[in-house]
Amino acid sequence: TRAGELRAAGVQAGHAVAVSLPNGAELIATLFAVWQVGAAYVPVNPRLTADEVGRIVGSVAPAALVLADGIEMLTDGPRTYGPEVALVQFTSGTTGRPKAVLLEHAGVLELIDGVVSKLRGGARGADPAPAPMPNLVPVSLSLWAGLYQVLFAFRLGAPVIVMDGFEPVEFARLVRRFGIRSTVLPPAAMVALVEADVDDLAPLAYVRSITAPLSPLQARRFRDRFDVAVLNCYGQTEIGGEIIGWNAADWRAHGDDKLGAVGRPHAGVDVRSADDGELQVRTPALSGGYADGADLADRLTDDGWFRTGDVGRVDDDGFVWIDGRVSDMVNRGGLKVHPGEVEEVLRLSPAVADVAVVGVPDDRLGEVPWAFVVPAEPGAAVVAADLEALCRSHLAPYKVPARFEPVVGLPRNEVGKVLKAELATTAAEAASRAGATGD
Repeated sequence: TRAGELRAAGVQAGHAVAVSLPNGAELIATLFAVWQVGAAYVPVNPRLTADEVGRIVGSVAPAALVLADGIEMLTDGPRTYGPEVALVQFTSGTTGRPKAVLLEHAGVLELIDGVVSKLRGGARGADPAPAPMPNLVPVSLSLWAGLYQVLFAFRLGAPVIVMDGFEPVEFARLVRRFGIRSTVLPPAAMVALVEADVDDLAPLAYVRSITAPLSPLQARRFRDRFDVAVLNCYGQTEIGGEIIGWNAADWRAHGDDKLGAVGRPHAGVDVRSADDGELQVRTPALSGGYADGADLADRLTDDGWFRTGDVGRVDDDGFVWIDGRVSDMVNRGGLKVHPGEVEEVLRLSPAVADVAVVGVPDDRLGEVPWAFVVPAEPGAAVVAADLEALCRSHLAPYKVPARFEPVVGLPRNEVGKVLKAELATTAAEAASRAGATGD
């Protein structure tokens, strides 16, 4: 067995095991083998370079690295992890270098059971009736979003179909072949399906958006193209993954009037909006800290709530709305600009394929918003006057970008999130060279 192979190679309880395998049954078997040995699982994307893998090894200090051609024991002294640690999972790293987060067995299981309870209207645990349909996993199992879907399916007693890389036509074929009625998709995959030569996704009825923010406009385009409801959700690695989401009953009851909300908290999760607008949460799956020994103390309030770093609100029906990251907020002369609000307006233009708004230093106002725009037609000019007029018709004057910068594409990480820090650096350098200011 794989567990026997790990023991024979020298892996012991308390070690960490880094696993760099393509999506498939071998990876899933290795995950459970690592846990059977009593070790912590460290997912590693097989597409990473040797330098990137080296940084992971340096920060986590695993005892072994599992590759397609075998198990490689690492010579440097391995770090010891507690028996409660299930995974060492890296954050997406949109605001800096990814951090290695410790996720614990009990917290992950309780979080999954909370989602199962919500989907079943209150019943917790396994023992499904009737037998659940297969769970189609179209994302990398090096991501917590992918592993979570596998564990979620097994908790339900459902079979798993894993795609080794997303491809629109193949996705549609699998949906038809296995009669998939609901699944998960990153926003980038939904955009790819809308643009692909795919006419129908029947019998698919629901898609849950994962890994990155999905705009209401993107959700509406997907729904209108395929007649499939798009259900948002929300989570972070440090809080165990998804803690807020929709279910079918919420969709039937609210539908379009809550389009754009990320859903309602799952069982056992509390959410509040602080005076400054930052969302704070309490969840049983809160991380045990980071692999380097740092804890989450600087992310916790005095009364024990976790500061998410996201700006949002909870409405009277309990639905949570996300306006963006605290770090992304643009302070224009004392007036706060939410980039997501501006981006959603710019997406209304048929000339815009994609857009990201970031703050740029300004001598007079402190900071002004810039819009990086991907034209709908490759190579087409970006007509700033038209985009400015569109913004002025929907937004207060201080929210209108000071500059519209054409780009071929937006920098994104492997989960599809825009790397706004890179754009902000690019914009700041350009502004410094040009002496650009906004009014």
